Amino acid sequence: QVQLDESGGGLVQAGGSLRLSCAASGRTFRTSALGWFRQVPGKECTFVAAISWSGPNTFYAGSVRGRFTISRDNTKNTLYLQMNSLKPEDTAVYYCAADLFTLNSRNASTRDYDYEYWGQGTQVTVSS
Repeated sequence: QVQLDESGGGLVQAGGSLRLSCAASGRTFRTSALGWFRQVPGKECTFVAAISWSGPNTFYAGSVRGRFTISRDNTKNTLYLQMNSLKPEDTAVYYCAADLFTLNSRNASTRDYDYEYWGQGTQVTVSS
């Protein structure tokens, strides 16, 4: 069992930065692939970034590559998403997710249905 708790969302002007954190419980954090997804009301959940548990290797959606950085601190059981140069289109609820059963330790899925555990979400609003 893994519990995930996001924090760090808020209101920021376009061009600004935010850092999201996702605190995890459970001993399997270190061997879990982790991801960030976002959702706008009325639309599907979309992939933002993911990080494998070995390497680690990172993966990004094209819309955030070069602006967002995903990282993890296994000593603190915490996942991060540093978001720079924010745009109004980044406005969404951001969710962290854990995939405990990834077969490739150096890979992390970009598909939401591969993740078994999800946080409750944190709102990010970027004003123009």
